[in-house]
Amino acid sequence: MQIFDTADLLSTMLPAFFSFALPIIIFVILVNLITKFIRRKLRQKSYVKFNQINIADTFSAKEIAKKFGKNAKDVNEVLLNLGFIKKCDNGYNVTDVGRYYGGMQNYYMGKASVRWDERLLYNENFIDEITKSGEKALEKDQKEDFREKFKAEYRTNDGHYVRSRAELVIANWLFAEGIAYAYEKRVPIKEDVYCDFYIPKGKIYIEFWGYEDDEAYIKRKEQKIELYKKYGLNLIEIDNDKIGNLDDYLPKEFLKFCVSLNL
Repeated sequence: MQIFDTADLLSTMLPAFFSFALPIIIFVILVNLITKFIRRKLRQKSYVKFNQINIADTFSAKEIAKKFGKNAKDVNEVLLNLGFIKKCDNGYNVTDVGRYYGGMQNYYMGKASVRWDERLLYNENFIDEITKSGEKALEKDQKEDFREKFKAEYRTNDGHYVRSRAELVIANWLFAEGIAYAYEKRVPIKEDVYCDFYIPKGKIYIEFWGYEDDEAYIKRKEQKIELYKKYGLNLIEIDNDKIGNLDDYLPKEFLKFCVSLNL
């Protein structure tokens, strides 16, 4: 009797279930198929053959560089870092990723190069990296030039070597007062910044500004000061006017950060 009731129930419910669920299942399958078809078409469109595009509608690394106020070397370095191109014996080859973003292999006079359609010009990753590239290169050149021009040749009383007579005066004053310090320590922030001196007690950074006639130096000085402010770091600034009067100046500055000296 029970078996008959169950079978009867199923015979009643199944048609109702299928009449309701089947259209939904068919709709979901159709949507999935249409989505796959559209994606495949878009992917095919992205991988356009070079011979299907007029070369006049593409750009070389040099032409792209002009649009961003850079040079071709900057552009190729960014493209290498993004994985859009790779080096070869006679130039550069486009990668599959680069081809996806509009890169097309080109050969001229035995040299391999890559030309790009306008998609690269609107690629956010490329724009972000090419914008930063000049700034990074400039900072790197300035740092290398500074370290080459001002080598650490001045020996302090505690055996360290510093780059200028003014830094020698500061280091010797700190040592005489029994203040532990680190020289040219990296500031713990996202940006690549090094301080002249770091005082662990009070977490104080000391910067000596000595080249007020150098525009690049002044710009870098302003950038560093803004970064110290941005991250709320304790900064003591010393210039040529104060370097000869550290006995009066520095104790007062240390007190601002609750560090007293046993004078």
